[in-house]
Amino acid sequence: MTDLHRLSIREISEGLAAAKFSSRELTEHYLKRIAKIDPQVRSYVTVTNEVALAQADAADALRQAGQATALTGIPVAHKDIFCTQGIKTSAGSKMLDNFISPYDATVVAQGKNAGLVTLGKVNMDEFAMGSTSESSFYGATKNPWALDHVPGGSSGGSAAVVAADLAPFATGTDTGGSIRQPASFCGLTGLKPTYGRVSRYGIIAYASSLDQAGPMARSAEDCAYLMNVMAGHDAKDSTSMDKAVEDYVANLNVTTLKGLRIGIPKQYFNVAGLDAAVKARVEESLKKLEELGAVLVEIDLNMTESYVPTYYLIAPAEASSNLSRYDGVRYGYRAENPQDILDLYKRSRSEGFGAEVQRRILIGTYALSAGYYDAYYVKAQKVRRLIQQDFLKAFEQVDVIAAPTAPTTAYKIGASLDPVEMYLGDIYTIAVNLAGLPAISAPVGFDQDHLPVGLQLIGNYWSESQLLSVVHQYQQATDWHTQRAAIAEENA
Repeated sequence: MTDLHRLSIREISEGLAAAKFSSRELTEHYLKRIAKIDPQVRSYVTVTNEVALAQADAADALRQAGQATALTGIPVAHKDIFCTQGIKTSAGSKMLDNFISPYDATVVAQGKNAGLVTLGKVNMDEFAMGSTSESSFYGATKNPWALDHVPGGSSGGSAAVVAADLAPFATGTDTGGSIRQPASFCGLTGLKPTYGRVSRYGIIAYASSLDQAGPMARSAEDCAYLMNVMAGHDAKDSTSMDKAVEDYVANLNVTTLKGLRIGIPKQYFNVAGLDAAVKARVEESLKKLEELGAVLVEIDLNMTESYVPTYYLIAPAEASSNLSRYDGVRYGYRAENPQDILDLYKRSRSEGFGAEVQRRILIGTYALSAGYYDAYYVKAQKVRRLIQQDFLKAFEQVDVIAAPTAPTTAYKIGASLDPVEMYLGDIYTIAVNLAGLPAISAPVGFDQDHLPVGLQLIGNYWSESQLLSVVHQYQQATDWHTQRAAIAEENA
């Protein structure tokens, strides 16, 4: 079969169960597509051919023995921030270019337990710091919709592999929009779960109080299948919540759109820099949801102007702390012929880290330094609480909150936006991480250059099922999520 890559996760699962094709045939199909198409997209850092085929054979054996789950034998791509035993885990950095992980992240282990087949590790902004995937040590990944544009970041590789049909779905991480923004740029569905819903064990840390893993796929239904595997309590992660996991697939039609109150923040649709085409597509999607029975309610989110400065004090401060472990001593990049220990530290870090990572370390270290800690970091944490309270007050009036995912469509590669401009592009996504809330991005159309536009829906705590259900019902009535980039139509 030459069109296996066009099947949804449900169709793949049903096809495997009915023996229409084997996991090995499916895996070989994707590996051939990767070999043919990925040199143009540059989404994979490591392709694990032998591992994938061995896992596929094991999955076929389980299926023959009657021990298969719904996902047994289905391929997946992992963002190269998840530790994978015996496979390079680089976080997109020269610092970890030689690091072979001795263990699996919990998300990876849970995927293996469910029978998923690992195709490989995909590119990302270095240490998840960026919005374009251009800061990677391995070079820029390209957007399958327009190869001279970025796929977004930091989970740009995860978005690109799905958009180019080089994996059925992928894992990502979201510290300030790093699942949702690339999903928007690449015409995909991406879910950032409630903080603590998915284990962070084995994820290379950027900002520990903000990082959260989630699924990226073409549709809400496909994301639900992966969430069933990813979600759950993990004793190895002290921030993991011991809360029962819902069956996200079974719950896709539980939430009714009739009477669903969707909050429309006045401040979000008056942001400077909001592209007219993005605003129009988002408003059209909201009108469609209204036609399907939802009620649009105008709300105020008065802390909007505080999002960017608050995030860009807290996140770099935590990065400064987390990245202090990369010193050239224990593992990772080590400068050659150091004169003394101080020279080892300085050159290992200056040579091993890229410009954006160094920039954020410097900002964070400054914010945590004596004399500035109270003035900057502590104050930012207080404002963070006010942002959370602003959302909770809004949820007293509405069920979900709608916004553009990003103020623009994908940037051109090498557009050389200055760092502050790039940070301002996170205006719609970073508050969700500051408050620890769940949010989802779904495709709702294209701009004048046929670049995808995303709608973001923000939910109250633990409302992942509701968000997936709302988007699923929207996708049952529209076909934006089924649109494919020209490069994805190439047959291996």
